[in-house]
Amino acid sequence: MVYVFLANGFEEIEALTVVDLLRRADIQVKTVSIMEDKLVYGARGVGVEADILYREADCARCAMLVLPGGMPGTANLCNHRELNEELKEFYDSGKPIAAICAAPMVLGRAGLLHGHRATIYKGMEEELIGAKPVDEKVVVSENIITSQGPGTAMDFALKIIAFLKGEEKAAEIAAELLYR
Repeated sequence: MVYVFLANGFEEIEALTVVDLLRRADIQVKTVSIMEDKLVYGARGVGVEADILYREADCARCAMLVLPGGMPGTANLCNHRELNEELKEFYDSGKPIAAICAAPMVLGRAGLLHGHRATIYKGMEEELIGAKPVDEKVVVSENIITSQGPGTAMDFALKIIAFLKGEEKAAEIAAELLYR
């Protein structure tokens, strides 16, 4: 199971591209609202009904946690104490965490990027606290996957698929979508 966390102000392209591609790759994925309601609004006002509320989530049973960016979605993720504690536990157990656009900021502020290569939305590199910032679409550093923004959402989702199911499955999904 993969959880994709949604907070009001999330970047719709980043969150929904990941959900769509992972489901195409037969990876179980659930959207998780960190808000009080399952209905979460993206940065462009698109309402999405999350599969579950945060209090219903069982991160211990997950293979990966994914943080979409967007503002103020990323700020809302940063301010969610329980999620940040869960991210630290998940990281400490060696499980993978993926974050795109502004969301690597959550990982930086949580102290999870020390010694890692990472990328983030251009101009926000100072938020990669402890990391070596690199200018690449998607960066995999041990159990951390980071990506730059909406225009890299397909690459990000395909890298998650490759991480969980192998490069061959990622190439298969890319081919089905006529991507590259």
